[in-house]
Amino acid sequence: MKRLLVNICRIPLAVVFILSGFVKAVDPLGTQYKIQDYLQAMDMGSLLPDMVTLILSVAQSALEFCLGIFLLFAIQRRLTSRLILLIMLVMTPLTLWLALTNPISDCGCFGDALVLTNWQTFWKNVALTAAAVVVALWPREMFRFVSKTNQWIVINYSVLFTIGVSAWSLYDLPLFDFRPYHIGTDLRTQWQRTMEGADLPYADFFIENVSDGEDITEQVLNDSSYVMLLVSTHLENADDSRLDLINELYEYCQEHGYPFYCLTASTEKAMTQWRDMTGAEYPFCMTDEITLKTIIRSNPGLLLLKNGTVIRKWSHNALPAIDEQQASQPLEQLEIGSLPNDTVSGKILRILLWFVLPLALLTIADRLWMWTRWLRRKRPASAANAPEAPEDSTITHNKKEKKK
Repeated sequence: MKRLLVNICRIPLAVVFILSGFVKAVDPLGTQYKIQDYLQAMDMGSLLPDMVTLILSVAQSALEFCLGIFLLFAIQRRLTSRLILLIMLVMTPLTLWLALTNPISDCGCFGDALVLTNWQTFWKNVALTAAAVVVALWPREMFRFVSKTNQWIVINYSVLFTIGVSAWSLYDLPLFDFRPYHIGTDLRTQWQRTMEGADLPYADFFIENVSDGEDITEQVLNDSSYVMLLVSTHLENADDSRLDLINELYEYCQEHGYPFYCLTASTEKAMTQWRDMTGAEYPFCMTDEITLKTIIRSNPGLLLLKNGTVIRKWSHNALPAIDEQQASQPLEQLEIGSLPNDTVSGKILRILLWFVLPLALLTIADRLWMWTRWLRRKRPASAANAPEAPEDSTITHNKKEKKK
């Protein structure tokens, strides 16, 4: 019963840590923003620079994901179970404080993939803490999926995988976009529902032209053609390594009559410096800072709309390049002018092939190897304990005659 109880508690605890770590790894900037929200709520907002909070974001996701995998495979059972219990003993009182004072709307345990209220998060942590106590009390009762000899493979592969996912999501964009501005979203319809009083996360979405102060939100969302939006939360911190490509895209839009705006929450001074540095001729528009961070995890990033629907999103490291032959063609004739074929199910399949399948094959191979070792050990023991075969009666009679 003790072994059964430990393993019943272990599996859901491991799954929660794996999912929590993975959704944070695919959106390290979102996790960074949540860490900054926590610091701000504790009046410690200026204590850590952005680079430190970003490192903490990647480290947190890697720690949670790897601890979940280690618990699932019963790797370093004592150390893993104690670390998980320690994390829960810290997080549970913290989430109780969040539930009582409500300084931030949600804890961000599962990023934007699953948003829980602060009280839901607290009671979830109470249940996980109880499970962590059971596992930490009897860690040796956890059965192994992989032998100690091959555990190093799971350890190294898990660490490399989660750090690789975070690195790619930082370089490009999150592998999975759980936010309300993901590709395929009909912003026009959703925004109109917010304006009618619906409780949706689009209430703070607005586009105000800096030059004359005009609100052009409806104009942009109702445009039946394409609209390109260069998104930069703060221009003074924006990556300027792709300036030429940005200007080329603006010129392409000008030639084909597509509106091109830069959405930012920067000051006029920062806009002027950006114009002087880049030679930018496109109009600048003010938008809510948090909304811009939610729209795209890149500074700057590029958004393509058509009929108010998000068609494409690019980070500054993966901006589309339009060559001389394509420059004369409208977006309707180019691949980037249509929704991508990359589906969520396809992304999940790739994760299964790159991570789950190798570990599943390793587990099967390891169990077969342990079974063959057990058979080899059993055979000599069986042979040693076997009774001696009786001698042939003819041979025994001949031996007796020789003695006579």
